[in-house]
Amino acid sequence: MATKQTLHWLVSAYADLKSIQYLLNDEFLTHIVAFHSQQTVEKIFKSLLVEIGQNVPKIHKLQTLADRVEHDIKVDDEVIMILDELYVDSRYPEDTGLLPDGKPSTKRAKEFYAYSKSLFDEACAILQIDIEKVTHDRS
Repeated sequence: MATKQTLHWLVSAYADLKSIQYLLNDEFLTHIVAFHSQQTVEKIFKSLLVEIGQNVPKIHKLQTLADRVEHDIKVDDEVIMILDELYVDSRYPEDTGLLPDGKPSTKRAKEFYAYSKSLFDEACAILQIDIEKVTHDRS
């Protein structure tokens, strides 16, 4: 059974995923989708760190967190790198989560969402967590 702290991280990641669903088809908000995708992935990695008994570092760099996770989870280094860049840039209004060619396209934002959702589902499977039951029990 997952620890209470692990569940807190995953419920928070789930909230980010649910938020993305409302934003996903709005071309104006693609950088916000990317930001929530980054947050989802960060929280997933932190939940896995908690579960293996590691201290959760107060960092946001996905690659560093991914390197510390000992679970057999599929990490897409390219997506991780891009989300790391977008995380920093999206925190400042003048940059609004820019890639070299500007804001992410709707297609790219959907790819970020798909990756974060896939990683979330994989983490829940590894930890044997039914997130729907967990979130329902909290309402």
